[in-house]
Amino acid sequence: MLQYPRWTPFSGALAVLLTGCAGGAAPQASAPATTPASFALATGTEVRAQVAEMLAEMKPDQGFMWRPLVEAGPYAAAIEIWKKPGRPATHPTEAEYAIVLEGAGTLIAGDTMVAPVTLPGGMIEGDRIHGNTQRPLRPGDVILIPAGVPHWFGVTGDRLVLLGTKIPEQQ
Repeated sequence: MLQYPRWTPFSGALAVLLTGCAGGAAPQASAPATTPASFALATGTEVRAQVAEMLAEMKPDQGFMWRPLVEAGPYAAAIEIWKKPGRPATHPTEAEYAIVLEGAGTLIAGDTMVAPVTLPGGMIEGDRIHGNTQRPLRPGDVILIPAGVPHWFGVTGDRLVLLGTKIPEQQ
């Protein structure tokens, strides 16, 4: 049986968001593909244009900007531009999947958030992450952070640009 991811970037140049197949089942390898219930696409040109537009809009002291690139039903693939590091965060009910489009940075992920505070919407922020692992980030890197894992993006150089989505935990 073929299974399709909900969102797939191809070589960092194309963003596709597919959600659900007609009838609720993934297509069989020998059967023709079914029509997705929701579908959204952004070409590489559109991805680069949105990044350029967002960079032009950012104020000199602004450290972060997020904007959906494609949306299909309740799902979105969004561009995130980091010019300054944010606070460590945890998404208790969503995994986070991203690809690095531009720039460089550091991903710090670990097991315990220090001084956690739950924000409206359920995201948790804290002061730092205890018991962490650090990984450098460069263009083309793919990141998958399971739901509930504390993480933080550091910025190396002038910016870190991600194309990412949140994946709801299966109930």
